Parts: sequence; C-alpha cells; structure tokens
Amino acid sequence: MATGSISLAKAMWHGFRGKCPNCGRGHLFGRFLKVADACDRCGEELFHQRADDFPAYLVMVVVGHLVVPAILAVETAYAPPVWLQLAVWLPVTLFASLALLQPTKGAIVGLQWQMGMHGFEASKSRREAGQLAPVLVKASRAA
Repeated sequence: MATGSISLAKAMWHGFRGKCPNCGRGHLFGRFLKVADACDRCGEELFHQRADDFPAYLVMVVVGHLVVPAILAVETAYAPPVWLQLAVWLPVTLFASLALLQPTKGAIVGLQWQMGMHGFEASKSRREAGQLAPVLVKASRAA
C-alpha cells in the first residue's frame, strides 16, 4: 500500500488506537501521553506533533456532555443524597477522562500528520511523492 493513500480517517483511527499514523503498526506513544520521536516500525518522524492542550479540551467536552445529563437524569428520577452522587460520578468522570485522553491525543497527532501540520509538511510532501520515511538510527552509548 502506498503511504500517500492513507486517508484522514484512517490516519486518525491509527492514532486513536495508539499506532503510527503512517504504517498503523508501530507504537505512537513512548509513555502514557509522551509521543515517540519516531515510529519503531517504519521510522516515520513523529516529534513534530503539537497536540498541546487540544486533546484535553476535547475530552472535557465529551465527558461533560455524557456525565452532566446522566447526573441530571439520576437527580431528577431518584434524588439520591449528595454524597452518593459524588461517590458515583467523580470516579466515573475521572476514569472516562483518563480512558479517552490518550486515544484523543493519538487521533489529533494522526490529524496533524495526515494534513501536514506543525512540521509534518516535509513528511506529507514525501508521502505524496511516494518516497519512504527516513530510517532513524539511534547511536549506542559507549561503556
């Protein structure tokens, strides 16, 4: 498959799954929210990404639009005590936010990569010309 044929949706889906937007096999993240410098499979440079706070804002919007109506529905239907509401909804909000944060950041990196944004311009030009990603070689430390 030619790398130039990767659609925006496919690049974002690869990122959402935590995979390289170029090949879909390499790891996108080195740690929980730390994007790898390059793909460990195809060598695609990923350090250009500038997702910044945008994934967190998207997660807050999505989780807020799911949790707040649920809180209001439970409050209207059952009127449970405040301590019970807090005991249920705070962990739900926390876990939903943490579960969505990395996939959302990956999708944003996939979007930037496919659109050629924030330093990915050379990568996009190279893909459109049908050239392969440069292979990065890490220097080993002398003991």
